[in-house]
Amino acid sequence: MSRILITGGSSYLGQRLVPLACEAGHTVHYTYHQNQPGLPAPGSPLDIRDETAVHTLVASFQPDVIIHLAGSNRGSDVSSVIRLGAGSIVWAAQAAGARLLHLSTDSIFSGETAPYDETAVPTPVNAYGRAKADAEAIVRQQPNSAIVRTSLIYGLHTMDHGTSWMADALAHGQPVTLFSNQIRNPIWVDSLCHALLELAHNSFKGILNVAGRQVLSRADFALRMLDYWQVQPRDTLTIAPSDNSWPLNCELDLRRATAVLQTPLPGVDEVLQQNGRSHLA
Repeated sequence: MSRILITGGSSYLGQRLVPLACEAGHTVHYTYHQNQPGLPAPGSPLDIRDETAVHTLVASFQPDVIIHLAGSNRGSDVSSVIRLGAGSIVWAAQAAGARLLHLSTDSIFSGETAPYDETAVPTPVNAYGRAKADAEAIVRQQPNSAIVRTSLIYGLHTMDHGTSWMADALAHGQPVTLFSNQIRNPIWVDSLCHALLELAHNSFKGILNVAGRQVLSRADFALRMLDYWQVQPRDTLTIAPSDNSWPLNCELDLRRATAVLQTPLPGVDEVLQQNGRSHLA
């Protein structure tokens, strides 16, 4: 078993990954920015932009593997967090001799030439995509690293942030628009967690697309989640095409992941069919 440091432990993905890593027998430490979640491992507050603080924590914990999740698409200083955080983590990982797994996104692409395989050059259309593309370039300076490009993350035991936002807005009679022309590969949070833990002990280096194999529009995906969580009423819900502030078709080519990973990457319908709705009954 390994010593694993997980940045962004308070994120939606982190709050699922930390317990699964502990259950697998790893020694886990996680970081959070402000709000400490109740997780079965020790956690430390950390501003990942603070290179000295990052180095101090990594030198103290001496991880074998760092899984870098911190850096969402929310907040006013997101670009700084993504770029500076990636730099801090890379330098600390190099100093500690740790393997680095970095979470990236399909939003680094323009959406004009899908499907995208791992050789596709980033063509971001917004600040978030540009920051994540820059972070990838920084991470590639760490020889023992893997960059995981993924898509929309959802779960069946805790509502994901996007669905939670929709549910709250609909409950208050606020307008919610589902985009019919944004295409993605949503991934079950458990699948992504198991893939990351597999990659932690895999010799693979470079870029890997890890997402669900079913391709859906944002509207179709959102409706499946609203149905699963039995969200009603939907009087203020509309479906329409989006503008070009976010990429449209970001379908990821998963052939390399299928060859590299033993972890299955089921689509949304398969996950829903296999796991049912028992916890909502």
